Amino acid sequence: EVQLVESGGDSVQIGGSLRLSCVTSGFSFDDSDMGWYRLAPRSECKLISSISKDYSTYYDPSVKGRFNISRDNTKNTVFLQMNDLKPEDTAVYFCAVMYVLVMRTSDCVDGNGYVDWGQGTPVTVSS
Repeated sequence: EVQLVESGGDSVQIGGSLRLSCVTSGFSFDDSDMGWYRLAPRSECKLISSISKDYSTYYDPSVKGRFNISRDNTKNTVFLQMNDLKPEDTAVYFCAVMYVLVMRTSDCVDGNGYVDWGQGTPVTVSS
C-alpha cells in the first residue's frame, strides 16, 4: 500500500520559513518522480514543485526562487524548504508520487491512478 505522510505545516508570519517533510512507503521511491501540490481555499490542486528520480526539478513561477525541493533516497523522504513565505502561500500542501505528470486537478484526492497524494499538511501565512 502506497503511503505518504506529510509533516511540517504550521502558521507563520510573512517572510518566515518552513520545511515540509514527506515520509513514504509502499513503492519504489528511488525510481519515482515526486511532487508537492497545494490546495488553497476556493482554488484547484496545483503542482508547485517536483523532483524526478534523476533529480531534475520543477518549480511553479509563483514559488521559484523561494522554495527548494529535495529528496533523500536513503530515507524514502522528500522535502520542501519554503522561504520568504507570503499570504498567497496559505494552503494545504500535499506530497505526491507521480506516475504521470499532472499539473493540476480539482482536488488532491482522486488521482485517477496517475498520482497518489498524502493527507496534506496545512500552512498559514499571516501578518
